[in-house]
Amino acid sequence: MKKILIIFIFLATNSSLSQDLKKEDLTQEEKEDSVVDYSNIKSVILNDGLQNEQEKKQELVKEIKSQRGRISTNRYNYPSADDYWSMLSELWLVKNAQILRWDFPKPEYGLNIAFQQLLEKFGYYNKAFKILIVNTPTLTHFSLPDGKNSFIFILSLPFMRSLDLTKVDISLLMFEDFLRMENGFFITNVEIDQKFLGTNFQEKKLDKSQVKNALKKYTEVVFNSGFNFQQQYEVTKAVDQILKSDPALWSAYFKLYKKLDRFIKTDLLYKNYLKIYPSPELQLQWLSPKKKVI
Repeated sequence: MKKILIIFIFLATNSSLSQDLKKEDLTQEEKEDSVVDYSNIKSVILNDGLQNEQEKKQELVKEIKSQRGRISTNRYNYPSADDYWSMLSELWLVKNAQILRWDFPKPEYGLNIAFQQLLEKFGYYNKAFKILIVNTPTLTHFSLPDGKNSFIFILSLPFMRSLDLTKVDISLLMFEDFLRMENGFFITNVEIDQKFLGTNFQEKKLDKSQVKNALKKYTEVVFNSGFNFQQQYEVTKAVDQILKSDPALWSAYFKLYKKLDRFIKTDLLYKNYLKIYPSPELQLQWLSPKKKVI
């Protein structure tokens, strides 16, 4: 009886294929379903006790087509917020490679381990980060979002060398940048429309202007506007409170800003520092203990 069934299958062959898919893209089940007209061999199937198998196979083909449709629709999804910020940060770094000059040979400074230890010392676990060393004084230090609980830290090699910064000094500056990201200050200052994220544009035209505008705002914040007085105050006071549990680190942080204050006031190459971060002199005032009036 199975031999008869095979003969009927070949006689019932349908040569037409889906207009949307090539033959090689179809699953084996879809190929079999497309060449078999089950109505012509129904009696054979019934007699051979294969009706359940036929129904199962048709249900499987139906599910495959349904999943294929969902996959096709999902291709037109805008990314989630976390993926979008990561994509923007990496794209911005590539587009500004000539200004930042990050593509140059450099040794391993051991900053990853030093900063990881600092984070974990104060209870910040499961934080992923990348450190990008740039060979320009245009930008001193900064952090960019790189997805959920993930960050990109940018450090200027000329800046670190000019101030003769230690690993502890650099880690403390990165800790400030980390807290800015944790508080969402960068994302707040960039001010881009996020309503479209996670939506689908299958029936619409892809709006490329969203990315272009976001990259322009990245540039504005990183090189020109930076962070406001209130944001810097909150970060400085947060670092102050956290480091008080370790007097040696607090002392290193205070000395770092004394060094920064003298440096920014005397080296015109870094005059733009004050456009991005409020005056180190102010931060020293916020950190200095208040004098008691007797």
